[in-house]
Amino acid sequence: MSDSLDQLADDFFHAYLRANPTEAHLLGHYEHAASYEDPTRAEEDRQAAELRDLVRRAEALDESALDEQQRITRAVLVDDASNRIGMLEGRFPEFAADPLFGPQAQLSLIVSMMAIPDADAADAMVAKYAAIGRHYRDLAERQREGVANKRVSPAFAVRGVVDQIEAALAVPVAEDPLLETQALPAGVDAEAWRARLQAAIEDEIRPGMLAYAEVLRDEVLPVARPDDRAGLSWLDGGLEDYDRTLRYYTTTGMSAEEIHQVGLEQIAKLAEEYRGLGPEVVGSDDLQEIFTALRTDPALHFETGDQLVAASEVAMARAWAGMPDWFEVLPQAPCAVQGTTTGAKAFYFPPATDGSRGGTFFINIEDPAAWGTFELESMAFHEGIPGHHLQLTIASELTDVPEFRKHLVNSAYAEGWGLYTERLADEMGLYSGPIDRMGIFSADSLRACRLVVDTGLHALGWSRQQAVDYMVENSPMTEAICKPEVDRYILTPGQATSYMIGRLEILRMRAEAQQRLGASYDVKKFHSAVLDNGGLPLGVLDDVVRARLA
Repeated sequence: MSDSLDQLADDFFHAYLRANPTEAHLLGHYEHAASYEDPTRAEEDRQAAELRDLVRRAEALDESALDEQQRITRAVLVDDASNRIGMLEGRFPEFAADPLFGPQAQLSLIVSMMAIPDADAADAMVAKYAAIGRHYRDLAERQREGVANKRVSPAFAVRGVVDQIEAALAVPVAEDPLLETQALPAGVDAEAWRARLQAAIEDEIRPGMLAYAEVLRDEVLPVARPDDRAGLSWLDGGLEDYDRTLRYYTTTGMSAEEIHQVGLEQIAKLAEEYRGLGPEVVGSDDLQEIFTALRTDPALHFETGDQLVAASEVAMARAWAGMPDWFEVLPQAPCAVQGTTTGAKAFYFPPATDGSRGGTFFINIEDPAAWGTFELESMAFHEGIPGHHLQLTIASELTDVPEFRKHLVNSAYAEGWGLYTERLADEMGLYSGPIDRMGIFSADSLRACRLVVDTGLHALGWSRQQAVDYMVENSPMTEAICKPEVDRYILTPGQATSYMIGRLEILRMRAEAQQRLGASYDVKKFHSAVLDNGGLPLGVLDDVVRARLA
């Protein structure tokens, strides 16, 4: 039986790597290094059929003949594959113009992290660039399908992508950021290789980008979704598609209405916490006065990007020192902090499995003044230690689980843990003072607002501005910060709900374990139960914690 399950797990991981060649490359698996993601309808159908077969094979196994780890493997595979099938059936590339996370916005950063360990990988990079050109042309065709099916991208996203592509094409090819790769291995003619890469950019990528931009500008923009119909509920089948995203990102059966209500309840609780700490930090317990002070007081904001990076490094060093008192297992790979001017406000890349690269916490330094000093420590703990770096590196360093369980990133589990650790860091005594502790509430406001706003946009028909107004009214964030946040929720439906839903579920599991075990409860063992099986759907995680801490 175990050989059969081992083969199934191996087949699932290979299917995952084939479907996600960029992630495969970043993880140090180079068998698909010449490929790039294929967004075509035919590829969606192929992947869905492959996943259905894997689910069928998993469900055919005799569960009574499996040991504990095998049952976890089977459950994770079935849940993850089923949710991925749902997302593939949603045909999201038809309306997926994305100025935040689309290839035109992210590729230069991603390429700079791709290792080139040998001559074969160097050749593969040239082929990959040709595949990126095809990817852009395929995106153009998917957008055309969307127009035909009356399922189109938001107008602001279409304009944003067109502007980004036009700006990229205005840069001389010899200065294209995609030429800024990692160092080549010995024995590769760097000059000749760079010439081949530049030719692929000029002959494949740039024509593909131009074709994509032309379709967006000439065919999609005239019929694109306006700001007052930004969410999925305005599309044919949009509510069903939104349910798919909620299931995929939260790994629960919670409805949009239930998630919306949880968000409202969390906002109300946070208001009382702000009022309790407000007098010490800003001299007032009036909620709006607290928000105004956090937004506008120059003393509560950074001035330079170097300050952001340095403060993050100091916070993580303090967290490293406190880890042994709270965790049984610590990661072996290091975590670096790196400033960036692209992407989200902060994000994390896990280490490569071959040891070629450690984990990296990226912090966006493009506008340092947009960062409140009170935000920094909670963000560093979330993205680095004891958050994503601890969690994802421990998973990647597991030795007795199938390979896919080391690398599968489940959003509710991963982001729920990251948000859980922001409050855990307070228990650990990691925050510098009351101002930094106020960052806990600020971060929670963001994640609670996401529950309300994401569901408001995609299930309740909210406009883009309505969503921004709600966040400004119920958090210390400025309108300038809330606008790109709301745009992110419009472009990636459901994902933003995973943070708070995941955190609340982990807290529930912890409280129930404490109640079951009483005086014998050990927080280190609870953390091990949560962390030492890799990324799990929340239902599977609940079963694991109950079994381990019975």
